[in-house]
Amino acid sequence: MAFAGRHPILSLALVGLTLAIIYTEIARLLRGYKAVKAAELPLLINRADALVVDLSAIADFEKGHIAGSRNVIPSQFDPEGKLLAGRKQSPVVLVCRTGMASAAAARRLRKAGFEQVYWLEGGIAAWQAAGLPLVKGRA
Repeated sequence: MAFAGRHPILSLALVGLTLAIIYTEIARLLRGYKAVKAAELPLLINRADALVVDLSAIADFEKGHIAGSRNVIPSQFDPEGKLLAGRKQSPVVLVCRTGMASAAAARRLRKAGFEQVYWLEGGIAAWQAAGLPLVKGRA
């Protein structure tokens, strides 16, 4: 209490940061989809037959993508489309260049009733940083 009395700004900053961390963790737990790290994704693909949907622009997809992934540009991403038909109980992994567009798409899939939704944390950049291979050209 003596510290708080002598340093009110630092004390308020500590309280604010603590509340921000608690809020972030609660939001992460309640969002309904899971982050998957680049090193974990091959196991999910091989063991659970996960569908990998790459939300990169066509030109970026052709420069390099995860083997077996399917390309859909974000403006044409449709949870009710034929690519995802019949996959509501199967694992679906969303990927993009940085992880931002795929996180938004993951929220849409969860709202549409998909049960096993994942997004590649850090996107293709994280995949490359982990030293994992990319395939060039069209899938």
